[in-house]
Amino acid sequence: MKKIGILGSGNVAKELAKGFLKNGYPVTLGTGHPEKLRDFKNTEAPKVEIGSFAEAAAFGELLVLAVKGTAAEEALKLAGAAHLSGKTILDATNPIADKAPENGVMHFFTDLETSLMEQLQQAFPEARFVKAYNSVGAAFMVDPPFESRPTMFICGNDENAKKEAGEIIGLFGWDVADMGSAVAARAIEPLCILWCIPGIKDNSWTHAFKLLKL
Repeated sequence: MKKIGILGSGNVAKELAKGFLKNGYPVTLGTGHPEKLRDFKNTEAPKVEIGSFAEAAAFGELLVLAVKGTAAEEALKLAGAAHLSGKTILDATNPIADKAPENGVMHFFTDLETSLMEQLQQAFPEARFVKAYNSVGAAFMVDPPFESRPTMFICGNDENAKKEAGEIIGLFGWDVADMGSAVAARAIEPLCILWCIPGIKDNSWTHAFKLLKL
């Protein structure tokens, strides 16, 4: 059972931490604000360990990046490139800009000619990024209670990393659709915009995507 290091202290980080713990994985959450996780550890996840970004990255044999998109590169720098090298990183970030949505549509600080994950992969070439968990609410990331299994769209440059990610995603109750190399994050990241429109407009957040095939 691999050790898991999660970079982040928000809802996504906490829900995925609970999912890993539920399935027997040891987990360390890395954060710049450990006080934010004190109640979480005391009431929801007593077995989780809490440390700095660098401590979580050093601990984890598989990593999860679950911070705001605007803070993603800095969090990885704090984690330390040496602690990322050769490791699969489930990248749940989105390049959401600090600008109010327009008619329910969020703004990104990237365009369709690039993606945040490509930028992170370029900045940390020895890591093995896999885009995942960026287009569904935290409450449905583990054991989603829909009538059928929803689809998690993933991409990344390393086939073994995508296989490793897919095994975890399947364990957590999802079907996996591999969209190819990191370039596909240009399409996967904007799914977050689409997923959020019903929530922003109508306060409806209980949905997920499913890919249907003949």
